[in-house]
Amino acid sequence: MKTLNFKNTYQRNFSNKLTRILSVIAVLLMISALFQACKKDRTSGNSASNAREFTAIFGPQAQQKLINASESNTFTLQGGTKITIPANAFKLNGVTVTGNVVITAGEFLKRSQVVFSGTNTNHISGAPLESDGFIFLNATVNGANVDKKLAVNIQMAIPTTNTRSTRIWEGVEQVGNFNQMAWQEPNQNQGAIGGIPIESNAINGFYNFQMGNLGWINCDVFYAYANPKTTTKVTLVNNPGSFAAMMGLSGSTFVFFCAKGSNVVAQIYTPDGTNSVKSYTDSMPIGIEGKYISFSIKDGRYYYAEQEATITANQNITLTLSETTEAGIQQVINSLNTY
Repeated sequence: MKTLNFKNTYQRNFSNKLTRILSVIAVLLMISALFQACKKDRTSGNSASNAREFTAIFGPQAQQKLINASESNTFTLQGGTKITIPANAFKLNGVTVTGNVVITAGEFLKRSQVVFSGTNTNHISGAPLESDGFIFLNATVNGANVDKKLAVNIQMAIPTTNTRSTRIWEGVEQVGNFNQMAWQEPNQNQGAIGGIPIESNAINGFYNFQMGNLGWINCDVFYAYANPKTTTKVTLVNNPGSFAAMMGLSGSTFVFFCAKGSNVVAQIYTPDGTNSVKSYTDSMPIGIEGKYISFSIKDGRYYYAEQEATITANQNITLTLSETTEAGIQQVINSLNTY
């Protein structure tokens, strides 16, 4: 399974605006080539000069596999996700694809992978989800994306240590007026998961389900869904730049709430005054312990702040960003896997 820069692949495949695609692809192609040539040398110091480069280097790298679309194919990704693609599953402009197809996949199974990539576990309503892992899946023929809707469902198995059931969600890359990511229930009429049930039980260490569309698919449950909800606000001191869009496509500064003991990465991005953001209205569960974190990468300099807190009604948090190193940010983000 070949790896490459996942951020670059994402930008090519999932931007809604053609002008943004054309302008950003050129930059990311150059960045990708440079990173792949000298990544080992650069990561010993401050290798990224902005948030976009940071997510490209330290977020999950895309994995590619060449398959014959006319045959059934089963393979396992580096993180343990198993994928079975039946014969004749792809169409291009409505015509069944035969011959060679390049599969591109990315795995987001750990909390650190979500934070490093600048993605999140936000429900479209703003409520936090507890992730059981999500993936990105795409296919191309001679560089052209196949149709998103599949002719035959793809079989998925995401590894898990849980015993409870989970729900299946599809990713949304444009939330309201913000270029941010969130998750919503698949549209059964559009074949997002082929009209099958949107729940999956943990069986022999895997969540098994089907995909009827290519793109982002997530195994998540609502986090502390029964708790009373509130709106929280985070104000940043010493913020060196603007708040970041998903995967650092613009801006430099991320703000997250990470719940203690659960794979929750709730990004807080709704503007609420100068250097302040807030959660969606009445979306954060009162009484939950966790850690508010913020990090920023701007002009090759790195900043970080965190505060542990229990969510209270109408909570206001102030985080003071202090300059640090790339290695320092890597360490604190990796530590979230066991928080």
